[in-house]
Amino acid sequence: AKWSVSQAGSLGFLFVQFLLIVVLAALMYASGETAARAVRNFGERLAGKYGVIAVTLGGQAIRGVALGVGVTAVIQSGIGGIGLALAGVPLAGPLTALMLMLCIAQLGPGLVLVPAIAWVYWTGDTLWGTVLLALGTVAMTIDNFVRPVLIRRGADLPLLLIFAGVIGGLLAFGLVGIFVGPVVLAVAYTLVGAWIADAGALAAGDAER
Repeated sequence: AKWSVSQAGSLGFLFVQFLLIVVLAALMYASGETAARAVRNFGERLAGKYGVIAVTLGGQAIRGVALGVGVTAVIQSGIGGIGLALAGVPLAGPLTALMLMLCIAQLGPGLVLVPAIAWVYWTGDTLWGTVLLALGTVAMTIDNFVRPVLIRRGADLPLLLIFAGVIGGLLAFGLVGIFVGPVVLAVAYTLVGAWIADAGALAAGDAER
């Protein structure tokens, strides 16, 4: 009983975080140009050209995560939802919405699809169980191919950097950390790279003297 209550509480907290992200995204999108200009000016005042570069890369990291995580989650939950509807699984709509949240949280659609596949087979409907199994397999594995392509299209940053930021941010800050983690790593990656480049240029100048 305690485990069930704990899992229900975790799922509820995940849902609240998901709604918070949607609301914040809507508010930022409404005044996106103004906010972007203000952040860019702040970065320039704070660290000159490197501040602008860091802000730009932070934006690229968010874009990469939005494409790589968000779009992939929509594709996975969409395929899984089609399978649930075709197989006649009850509450296919709410289960699809749950899959979307789980995919965004990097937990995958398997937590919904595997029990659904087992239920369809248990009812004796082998044909639709096999159809759901095939679509579920696609939904549970397609992220391995789609996500890297989308992240690379959204951000000119190392894929491993973005993925590490997503996982680390998720573990540290919850669902919001999916966006916070990659931004922090992208900015740190930029500043460290600029610091190393400046140090190398300074050393080369001293050697010429």
